[in-house]
Amino acid sequence: MFLFEGRFMTTAVHGNPTILLVHGAWHGAWCWDKLVPALNARGWHTLTVDLPSASTGSNETAGMYDDAHVIRTRLGEIDGPVTILAHSYGGVPVTEAAASAPTVSRILYLAGFQLDEGASLVSESGGQLPSGDTGTLPVPDNPAKALFNDIPAEEADQAVQRLVPQSIRSFSEPLTAAAWKTVSSRYIVCEHDEMLAPAYQESMGKRAGRLYRLPSGHSPFFSMATDLAELITVDADS
Repeated sequence: MFLFEGRFMTTAVHGNPTILLVHGAWHGAWCWDKLVPALNARGWHTLTVDLPSASTGSNETAGMYDDAHVIRTRLGEIDGPVTILAHSYGGVPVTEAAASAPTVSRILYLAGFQLDEGASLVSESGGQLPSGDTGTLPVPDNPAKALFNDIPAEEADQAVQRLVPQSIRSFSEPLTAAAWKTVSSRYIVCEHDEMLAPAYQESMGKRAGRLYRLPSGHSPFFSMATDLAELITVDADS
């Protein structure tokens, strides 16, 4: 286990590797806007996806399997080995998709759901989340506090304005595969997370080959983008 507090200097990763960033529920690829340049500055070739389960349109039936299909398609367009960074809910479709993607060399779960086959967010919630094939989940109550508790209020408000509904189906569909059983994985615990309990993160992190801690809230790609990029790079070179 490693506590990462930004004590490293700027590190350059070797060989210009590729990293695919997969966002969580209610978000879009826009949430990586601060992390992408920090990774690029360290030699990464950075790619993103927009998951269809998070949408303001009529696509409320897009589920976890649809998200996994988008991820799998994106992976198929990438030559050579790829690292995946999966945030929060994004860990679920990544766990599904990467199991059948031979180019994935490493998965980093960032306060992510590193679940086993047969599990879903509904099953993990103990019945506290609604289930079904239609409908959407609204943005969580007090999202600035739950998701962005360690960034300036103005920046948090701007991020909140960009959040969109999440399909109920995406939280209901169970995993049919668990990529972390065959692909090297890491877990990054966000110690001041008010959305996903750090103790629960640690329990999932036991499935990973290495566990890191960041002194951040749920969204360190906003509050600690430089430190997060450095952690990813140091891990790749270790």
